[in-house]
Amino acid sequence: MVSRSSAEAEYRAMASTVSEVVWLRFLLTEFGVPQPCPTPLHCDNQATLHIAANPVFHERTKHVEMDCYFVRERVVSKEIAPVKIGSSSQLADIFTKALGTEQFQRLLCKLGIRDLHAAA
Repeated sequence: MVSRSSAEAEYRAMASTVSEVVWLRFLLTEFGVPQPCPTPLHCDNQATLHIAANPVFHERTKHVEMDCYFVRERVVSKEIAPVKIGSSSQLADIFTKALGTEQFQRLLCKLGIRDLHAAA
């Protein structure tokens, strides 16, 4: 699928993630581990968070309307809670962006990836 904007791509990814979260919450509840609090869903795209929080559709969001309804329904039912995080904390950036050495090393460390050939 080709997205028309970064917000659309992020929103479609959010909808896919919400689908997985809903399934995992159901599974945990079935195993006797109830989920009374919403699952935080981290996002670094302000437009995506606005779409998730705003119940009014705009012409720009019509083509992702089903994803919007799905995500908003889960926000309203308190199954998920979209949370804004800074781009510098976005672990996925290591896989999708050219990063400076310091940022790259910091994210590698957060992911628990170590250089096996580095001097101890």
